[in-house]
Amino acid sequence: MAEQETQEQSSGEPSGERGIYEGLAYYLMAPAWVTLFVFLVVPLGIMLVYSFLTKEFRGGVIWEFSLAAYDQFFFDRGLFGDEPARIEWTYIGIFWRSLWQAGLATLLCLLLGFPTAFVIATRSGRWKFVWLFLITIPYWVNLLIRTISMKFLIRDNGPLNEWLLAIGVLDKPLHLINTDFAIQLGLFYSYLPFMVLPIYASIERYNFALSEAAADLYASRWYTLRRVIFPLVKPGVVAGCILVFVPSLGAFLAPDLLGGAKKFMIGSLIEEQFKGNIGNWPFGAAASMLLLSLVLVMLTCYALSQSRARR
Repeated sequence: MAEQETQEQSSGEPSGERGIYEGLAYYLMAPAWVTLFVFLVVPLGIMLVYSFLTKEFRGGVIWEFSLAAYDQFFFDRGLFGDEPARIEWTYIGIFWRSLWQAGLATLLCLLLGFPTAFVIATRSGRWKFVWLFLITIPYWVNLLIRTISMKFLIRDNGPLNEWLLAIGVLDKPLHLINTDFAIQLGLFYSYLPFMVLPIYASIERYNFALSEAAADLYASRWYTLRRVIFPLVKPGVVAGCILVFVPSLGAFLAPDLLGGAKKFMIGSLIEEQFKGNIGNWPFGAAASMLLLSLVLVMLTCYALSQSRARR
């Protein structure tokens, strides 16, 4: 150790971990902060301001600040706005459908993604990379094309129904398109790799000697998985759940193409408000802010619970 320090001092190189970049951290982070500010903070700020503006009758906005857009989301005051306020269950129902669809997609991805990641992480040699390659193949194709392909596959006269009819499983085509099941299938198919890859990364760092020690102490496989493996790979599970739940909550391609007009989710509702010049931009911005607020509240609650657990 002394020899190594002497060599470092003689060569003029700093011996600490910070190295030659000590004191330059803020300058090195500047491009990332500028990018986040320009492409994240500024657009969110614009959306926040628009959510408090007034809709112009022919489209666009009037620069008069009000809470009309938020009021429209929660209350129904009639066609001309002069009736007593009633709770607007339509938009609240869309919000609720988005929550349970995203939650169910996250659960299904976890149930299939965890064993898949475990199997991949425990393979040896080239097979591990072959399985990872197969998991990432869908990302070679645009999400829109993949969703349209799923719609073609499950439609009434699509390949899936034709095959089931040909082998005698069905007597008539199974109606899957424009249903909640179709939306769920689209979300599950789109975001499953987001669950597999973080869990795989956590399991690959896991020390399997701990499982052998648990087996030596007569722990069952289920007990070892539940009390030894899962707590140590939990960060990857949480990361995967967040990566699946958040984009599923705001998804609009799967609801639009696979669910139809009667199966709106909050992402579809927001997207509809910004179409053309006759959309309600303040209402779309208000719905976006409500969706963002919900996600931030959920993530904050999780972060607080984790900080309490570490104390």
